[in-house]
Amino acid sequence: MAAEDITINIEPEKQSLLNQHKEKHFTAGEIVRDIIIGVSDGLTVPFALAAGLSGANASSSIVLTAGIAEVAAGAISMGLGGYLAAKSEADHYARELKREEEEIITVPETEAAEVAEILAEYGIEPHEYAPVVNALRKRPQAWLDFMMKFELGLEKPDPRRALQSAFTIAVSYILGGLVPLLPYMFISRAMDAVVASVVITIAALLIFGYAKGYFTGSKPVKSALQTAFIGAIASAAAFGMAKLIHP
Repeated sequence: MAAEDITINIEPEKQSLLNQHKEKHFTAGEIVRDIIIGVSDGLTVPFALAAGLSGANASSSIVLTAGIAEVAAGAISMGLGGYLAAKSEADHYARELKREEEEIITVPETEAAEVAEILAEYGIEPHEYAPVVNALRKRPQAWLDFMMKFELGLEKPDPRRALQSAFTIAVSYILGGLVPLLPYMFISRAMDAVVASVVITIAALLIFGYAKGYFTGSKPVKSALQTAFIGAIASAAAFGMAKLIHP
């Protein structure tokens, strides 16, 4: 089904209202999600690793070396995971698009009935949705887009999404992962460095958690405390396990 240009005709008065109205919705959800995934894991995993190695009486240089290696491996792994997830989403959309396109061509009456059913779920009466169904049947591309969005609940993915996701998650992981390692770069005694690492990382987790709550619509203070609590539990568990195995 060839793509077609869709001209949107709106009454001048309504167009004027639309021009005057400025939407303030937050539209960078996918990028924020990738940043949250990367920074969250970046702050927590190297933090727990550093605490565990410090509990095992390793030197700051060993903790730093192991930490940087983990950050590098983690960034690659997380970035690859983000790439594969976005690529799978794009592949799934393409498969469903092809299937829906074939159904519109081979069983148009059934697809038209599905359009009517969807509109009826919104409380629209048959005499009201019949013109809409007929209008969509005259515009195959618009019909296809309607079915993808309202029947399957799928939005067309950005073709650059996979690479953007991989890059965003990887960079976010690196930035988050370097925070708990900073004290080990300047303090030679690991047991002193771990104290500074705890203070810095908990502060970073609180700030990150607050920002996450703010951008995702959750309660920022609650989000900050939850994020910091999870990071603290992870590092405490790693430190305690190391002390138990290597007193």
